[in-house]
Amino acid sequence: MIVGIVKESFPGEARVAMVPALVPQLAKAGIDVVIESGAGDAAGFLDDEYSAKGAKVVSGRGEVFQKADLIAQVRALGANPEQGRADLDLIRDGQAIVGMCEPLTEHDANKAIADKGATLFSMEMMPRITRAQSMDVLSSMATIAGYKAVLLAANELPKMFPMMMTAAGTIAPAKVFVVGAGVAGLQAIASAKKLGAIVQAYDVRPAVKEQVESLGGKFVEFELETDTAEDAGGYAKELGEDFYKKQREMMLSVVAASDVVITTAAIPGKKAPILVTTEMVKGMHTGSVVVDLAAERGGNCELTRAGEDVVEGGVKIIGPVNIPTTIPFHASQMYAKNVATFLLHLVDEGNLKIDTEDEITEGTLITQGGKVVNPRILEAMGASSEGSE
Repeated sequence: MIVGIVKESFPGEARVAMVPALVPQLAKAGIDVVIESGAGDAAGFLDDEYSAKGAKVVSGRGEVFQKADLIAQVRALGANPEQGRADLDLIRDGQAIVGMCEPLTEHDANKAIADKGATLFSMEMMPRITRAQSMDVLSSMATIAGYKAVLLAANELPKMFPMMMTAAGTIAPAKVFVVGAGVAGLQAIASAKKLGAIVQAYDVRPAVKEQVESLGGKFVEFELETDTAEDAGGYAKELGEDFYKKQREMMLSVVAASDVVITTAAIPGKKAPILVTTEMVKGMHTGSVVVDLAAERGGNCELTRAGEDVVEGGVKIIGPVNIPTTIPFHASQMYAKNVATFLLHLVDEGNLKIDTEDEITEGTLITQGGKVVNPRILEAMGASSEGSE
């Protein structure tokens, strides 16, 4: 079986779907790698390194698609809606594609790939189960986002994070409030704490209190009633506007007392809930910073604009997009490990094996045999169709 790796065509995307170190591991399982020349350059992985590990480097994108049984990408069509359409002319009937593709919302892209007769696997749809942890790209990329969010905040805050005893007096530590204690939030807590900040965190799931405290943060508790904040797949789910309204009211004083607020609440396939209002931002001290990691989903802060910095009353609201690509070496390393583990799960004796009785395969399989086959995607497409009538 041949896996093809192409250079990412999404503007500004510096990651690559496979790194040289993993090529020998795939080879042992009967998987050969062919890669487009320069695909890893932006991430710091050069052609010679791939060749040295046994990958075949070819000059053209078309040649990769022609030779490969399966194409592994960081951003497949749904996650690369403009430049990604050029690949439709290269995809063959029966070819498989593995990558991130926003399948819950990009229904036209799902259909376009199905119409080509390709088998599409979405890395974002990986089930949150123990067996799939090593394949979970959302967690891998969230780790990077949580770390980088703290660096962005520290760079913009006109204060230092740690407490310091100096000849010029004592410097008080910065106060950081992290909203959402998932993977990104926990990494933000750990990173802010390492820099010396006083860290508080809140999550709708009281069960994460122990994790927050284990990293040195203080868990902020609000008396809010909810049955569960997770769906059956282990992802966050919508809780209703009444819940979010009460939550915002209780968060007001905590946000006002913080130098930095980092929000991380994103719901797959949905607009992010508004957790930090304009009123909260206006209550913060001049020079304070909000880093909204849900900017690409509409933002957790009412004032967020994706890809922009907004200043309101002396408070800067940062709406970063595609954070992992700003640390492309390690982001590629982590993503590639997730992909390689997934490929080893799918391939048996050098052949792609699609076992829909397997929870991992069934959860990630989007298109097969000219049709969209994933139950969650079909449900989302149906709901979208009903909403447009």
